[in-house]
Amino acid sequence: MKADPAAQRKLLELAKVDAELNRINHRRRTLPEMERIGTAEREVREKRDALVSAQTSLDDLQREVDRLEGEVDQVRSRQQRDRQMMDSTGSSKQLEDLEHEMQSLSRREAELEDDMLEVMERREAQETDVSHAREAVNAAESELADAQHSRDEAVADLDSDEAKRSAERETLVSGLPEDLLNLYERIRAQRGTGAGFFQGSRCGSCRLEVDRAALASIREAAEDEVIRCEECGAIMVRTKESGL
Repeated sequence: MKADPAAQRKLLELAKVDAELNRINHRRRTLPEMERIGTAEREVREKRDALVSAQTSLDDLQREVDRLEGEVDQVRSRQQRDRQMMDSTGSSKQLEDLEHEMQSLSRREAELEDDMLEVMERREAQETDVSHAREAVNAAESELADAQHSRDEAVADLDSDEAKRSAERETLVSGLPEDLLNLYERIRAQRGTGAGFFQGSRCGSCRLEVDRAALASIREAAEDEVIRCEECGAIMVRTKESGL
């Protein structure tokens, strides 16, 4: 294939733009912000699970307090009823039985109040744990939001760079011969790089040196001859700086 040397030199600019687009795509796939987001998301899940566990324990303790309070109320209601019966009864035997029951109820009331005090203390401690767990969730969610914001900023920068490079690419390809551009694109699709600067005896794409016979052939080739690297297949673009 033959192509105007100026058009071939444009391939170097195109290859540079394509290399930058490749770096942008690689950067997009390997954003460190994504790893930070993954870590933050795991932390949020763990902290939320811990909060649910702490809140469940608190709810259990509250139900226990409610149960004990209900039993205390029942005991006190029974005591009030017994007092009324003691005031109205005329039977010494019934009075004796009521006094005995009142003593039992008083002991039961004291036991329930002691149990309730102990559970309420545990509930208070658990409320502190829930508060700390909620603060941990808020901190984890804040870290996640910061990581997502950093990701969004990084992606926006990449989108801007990509748009600029894509516009540059459109300008470059519009001025290239169709057959030369098609060859470049085919090589790039297969090899990753379509063209490279040939300098001295080295291919600018794969960075390998050509042998003496190939170098002699390149020196003898016409300026408009499209030369390809025997190793990587890329178009080797010759300029005045190639040292031929």
